[in-house]
Amino acid sequence: MKTQFKTLYKLSAVLMMYGLVIFIYTGCGGYDAEEEYEAQGASISSFGLTPPNGAAYNDVFFKDYGTNPFIDTEDDHLSTFGMDVDTASYSVTRRYLRDGYLPPPEAVRVEEFVNAFDYNYRSPSAEAFAVHIDGAPSRFGEGKRLQLLRIGIQGRVVPDENRKDAMLTFVIDVSGSMDMENRLELVKRALTLLVEQLRPGDKVAIVVYGSRARIVLPHTGIEGREEILGAIHSLAPEGVTNAEEGLRLGYSLAARNARVNGINRIILCSDGVANVGETGADGILRTIRSYVEEGITLTTLGFGMGNFNDVLMEQLANNGDGSYAYIDTLNEAKRVFVENLTGTLQLIAKDAKVQVDFNPQVVSRFRLLGYENRRLDHEDFRDDKADGGEIGSGHSVTALYEIKLHEGATGQLATVFIRHEDPDTPRISEINEEIFTTQLNKTFEAASPEFQLAATVAEFAEILRESFWAQEGSLEVVSRSIEDITPLIHNEQVNELRHLVSRATRFKRSDIE
Repeated sequence: MKTQFKTLYKLSAVLMMYGLVIFIYTGCGGYDAEEEYEAQGASISSFGLTPPNGAAYNDVFFKDYGTNPFIDTEDDHLSTFGMDVDTASYSVTRRYLRDGYLPPPEAVRVEEFVNAFDYNYRSPSAEAFAVHIDGAPSRFGEGKRLQLLRIGIQGRVVPDENRKDAMLTFVIDVSGSMDMENRLELVKRALTLLVEQLRPGDKVAIVVYGSRARIVLPHTGIEGREEILGAIHSLAPEGVTNAEEGLRLGYSLAARNARVNGINRIILCSDGVANVGETGADGILRTIRSYVEEGITLTTLGFGMGNFNDVLMEQLANNGDGSYAYIDTLNEAKRVFVENLTGTLQLIAKDAKVQVDFNPQVVSRFRLLGYENRRLDHEDFRDDKADGGEIGSGHSVTALYEIKLHEGATGQLATVFIRHEDPDTPRISEINEEIFTTQLNKTFEAASPEFQLAATVAEFAEILRESFWAQEGSLEVVSRSIEDITPLIHNEQVNELRHLVSRATRFKRSDIE
């Protein structure tokens, strides 16, 4: 029966490419994938199209944004980018490695790996952001005399009890592809976790889309918790994927019920593949841009692998003034919706941007690790119409630079500027922090364990994405660095990283052999 189902599913996909849709009835309910990862994160089996040319999964879409080069400060002493707190790339890579595959290089975004970890930055007491600076000789950098500079930016924490009331609109993909791997079931479990964390004053609505979009639940107060949970649990796969219509209806419903001085948020749950109506991020955003300008923000949550569009989900979040996470396990859903609910929902800064001004008298050249798709023109930094990043309560952003100092140079090496808009007022704020060579440790080992962790995570990502600057990099060296760090930082994230690097090392070795 599995073979018959796969054959029919494959035929349906081919016909859909030519604008034809067929419905398949096999005489049974198909067959289920395993419901959850095994205890150690073993792979979920799946059905669907047979991956071509030995690929790990069929129909996955990622975009290569290139790799930042070294820049000579005599040519350009500024580095400008929009802040980013997305972590989806790390979760996507975790899914690949747990399933027994190396991720495609274009799936790896260095900054999302680095920002997936907590570095225990101190929170600001008054301002929106506190800046933390340190550095050390690079253990992994290409060539000699390279320093690794870490700029840690910690956002203000809004206590959970002070979070604004939330008007949430779930826009849920219930198309046929969401039946694969039981991914719709994981959506339902994730949203159940979220609903259980809400409080009086919050409201939830549900819009679903398959071939067409419809309202399953109008905005309902959390006192109607059973009604909300019943609507979530009733969802079932249907039709093809009209993401444009689903988002259009979701935004329209959210706008009609928008709460002044409250959180107005769309939460899109999908595998990101749209095949009816507008199917690209630009086309979809054109239909909802006015709602974004009215302050309705967007969180995108990716589910499943195979028939998955990372590009669409990331770009929708970037342009929808929100964030993008990939939910590969129920534990990841707990991280987003339980451990960090206020950070997920409440913004502390809009259009947040960073500009680092390197001193050409001290710094010879520099390279920003990651943020390739967040680069901004230097003049955009103080152009308050230029889009930056949106930062939630308690979120932190880490930027790593490989820098080369002029031999014997000391003193001020750079100034970091941070500019953002207050999400509740039109007020623009800008702060700056000077950076001095005295903030660089003499050796890598003398730096804090958190600095060493950030550097090691970045190198792991650079190797996986096959960065030109990590050609001589070694996962064995990365693994040894993690072993050194593990006794100093006691948390599950570091233990998980150690296992993932071990798997990647094994897969890399087998590829070479």
